[in-house]
Amino acid sequence: MIELNINGQAIRVDAELDTPLLWVLREQLGMTGTKFGCGIGMCGACTIHFAGSAVRSCVLPVGGAIGVPITTIEGLSEHPVQEAWIEEQVPQCGYCQSGQIMAAVALLAQKPRPTDEDIDTMMTNLCRCATYDRIRKGIQRAASSIPLPAPPEPSPPVGVELSVPAEEDVDIEKATEEAATSVPDEGSAQ
Repeated sequence: MIELNINGQAIRVDAELDTPLLWVLREQLGMTGTKFGCGIGMCGACTIHFAGSAVRSCVLPVGGAIGVPITTIEGLSEHPVQEAWIEEQVPQCGYCQSGQIMAAVALLAQKPRPTDEDIDTMMTNLCRCATYDRIRKGIQRAASSIPLPAPPEPSPPVGVELSVPAEEDVDIEKATEEAATSVPDEGSAQ
């Protein structure tokens, strides 16, 4: 038995270590949202998130997935990409769309405001119906609806050590007295 972490749950399966994860998901676990397209990792219909990255599950042996967080389309709920897909009417036949959505979510996690060039470079999933323009619009709509993360705190200059004295190291009475004596009188010249 193998224990996998799928959609936040520990799941035990009985499979050979070299079995593609796609077949474990579909055949043993009934997670049929992840599609079979080519079996060689080219089309992307089987895209899942593997430790947060978009990965083709048809070429990932289940033995390589032990202990790694996996998210399938079934584990993705109410994401702005899904909403944008509906609003932009992205799917035509729909077969590749679960893989397209998973790839788009991973793209936006890496590049919250992707350019058209970013989308062309990072979205390598194939669409038999050629809805690439609608896919791009869906990604752009989703990106505009996701708040940008807060910028990181600036780092202190190299060689400067910032320290805050521990509370027990501060003499409150002395600090208060020093502060009171350092304030200029209102009537004195500055």
